Formats: sequence, C-alpha cells, structure tokens
Amino acid sequence: MRQIKVNAIKNGTVIDHIPAGKVLRVIDLLTITGKNVVMMGMNLSSGKIGKKDILKIENRALSDDEVNSVALIAPQASLIIIKDFEVIKKEALQIPTYIEKNVVCPNVKCISNEEEISSKFKINVDKEPIARCVYCEKKYKLTEIRVKI
Repeated sequence: MRQIKVNAIKNGTVIDHIPAGKVLRVIDLLTITGKNVVMMGMNLSSGKIGKKDILKIENRALSDDEVNSVALIAPQASLIIIKDFEVIKKEALQIPTYIEKNVVCPNVKCISNEEEISSKFKINVDKEPIARCVYCEKKYKLTEIRVKI
C-alpha cells in the first residue's frame, strides 16, 4: 500500500486517534493563529480505531482547558508533544471529572444560560460518561453538551 507522509514538525503538538470526522470540531475549539503551521488528516486508516483523524500544530502547546475540551470530543485521542523532531511526551487523553467554562448547558432555562456565570459540569466516567450540570442538575451525554473555549 502506498502512503503519503505528512511532514514532521520540529516543535509542537500532535493530536492523534481523533474519531473520523471530528478533527474540524477540534480545530474550532483551539485558538490557532496564522503563525502556526497546521496539518490535518481526515479518514485515515487506523489499526486502533478503524478510521481516524489527526492534527499537527507546530510551535503550539495546548492549555489544560483546551486539552479537557478536546477530551470531551475525542476521549480516545492521544496527545503527543514534539521537541526537536522527537516525541518527548505521549499520553492518552482523559475525560475530566469536572469541567468549568468550556461547556454550555443544553437546558435553555439553566441559570448558566441566563446569567453571566460560567457553566460547570461534574462528569461521571464510570461507564458511559454522563455530565451533570452543577446548577440545574440535569444529566447529559457528552455528545449533548456543546464544548467551547
């Protein structure tokens, strides 16, 4: 099988094993300036998850809030830190047990949508992850809440 190789990045962040079709949503979350070289691949073959997307961002480290937001969209993704063309850190993303600011409660009557306060969710990650709004106490699947930065 012929493969086209994507250029390596000297320094930066790679998010690998994003579920196919979700890389554009991940890009929307991250603040990427025109100064960053960005490479993405969509619907690539993966022995781990069948089809995957990948995102490489040169000269960019993600904040903890950004990592938590990406984990809500792509919990099985890997975060890879590159320095001088070498992998210095590789870790599986973890769904956070608590998230603040980065999410919007789907309940239009929730106080977090009415007032100038940040949304807050506690996330139960035992089986299928469920997010519970701290304010209105309604429970949602992760796919039901809108993630933002």
